[in-house]
Amino acid sequence: MFNYDELLKTAPAQEQNSQNLSNEEYAAMKRAERDDIFTLSDDIAMEVSSDSSKFQDYLNVQSKFDRYSAVNALLILAQNPDATRLGNFDYWKDKGGYIKPDEKSISILEPQEYTKKDGTPGVGYNIRKVFDISQINQRKMKPEPKPPTFDRETLFSALIKKAPSLITPVDSIPSTVPDNMRNEFGGASDPQTGEIYIQRGMEFRDAFAAVAVELAYAETVNDISDVAEPRFTAHCAAYLLCEKYGVDTKNFSFDDAPGTFENTPDLDSSKDNSRPQTIKYELSKIRNAAEGVASRVERQLDAAQQQKTVKEQEAR
Repeated sequence: MFNYDELLKTAPAQEQNSQNLSNEEYAAMKRAERDDIFTLSDDIAMEVSSDSSKFQDYLNVQSKFDRYSAVNALLILAQNPDATRLGNFDYWKDKGGYIKPDEKSISILEPQEYTKKDGTPGVGYNIRKVFDISQINQRKMKPEPKPPTFDRETLFSALIKKAPSLITPVDSIPSTVPDNMRNEFGGASDPQTGEIYIQRGMEFRDAFAAVAVELAYAETVNDISDVAEPRFTAHCAAYLLCEKYGVDTKNFSFDDAPGTFENTPDLDSSKDNSRPQTIKYELSKIRNAAEGVASRVERQLDAAQQQKTVKEQEAR
């Protein structure tokens, strides 16, 4: 484990003083609190990996908090799965809101760089207390501007534009493409060339999902450290993308999730918590694959929104 003692010494003085504890007592308290959160994340990771419904619940949380790590998405799932927008005390105060009485915070992990005793850099984790907007009195808060919405054509165009793989519409997937390189939505990837095929005439939701799976697959196989089935990882990442952009996800199924995780070898079987750590690693792979695709999609949507704004201004 990381040596957190040096890190704890840099904690804000006002926080330590408010506890009326010595430095040693404060450090012991924070270590115990961190250990509880690590244990909670291990426990919920194991639940997620063994229950397809719970796994989908996790994906739903990760889709809402796509900028959060997989571990923090697990912690949100364990403490407040219905959360939609999180911030700490100062965040909500700056927005003009305040926390309702008796509301319990959600604990997540915040990375903190520090210098070890030998002078080398290290990374530890502090507990960050946040609250969901449902726990906030919003009476004096200014309304947030609504995010832009995009029609289906714009969304699909953003998904395929400047894609790293050639995307070709076909009447049927070529027979040379093996079954394990096809997805259930009507898309496939050529294992030799990386070319993506998509069947013509599909509904928008299936066409979007079909391409999203294959683009996420390309993101996944770029990392040779992958230890799980990359097609499963891509399937889950595509679900995150569809949820993010409001695409119907009712045709997705995760019935095979428990079996997939069960067949995933441990990263380091010599460690006591190797199994939950392996699950967290695989969840991170899913999140990262989705993020890899979404980062390009967001650039295209930003450009489309700028063009729309210019046209609206010219029309006035």
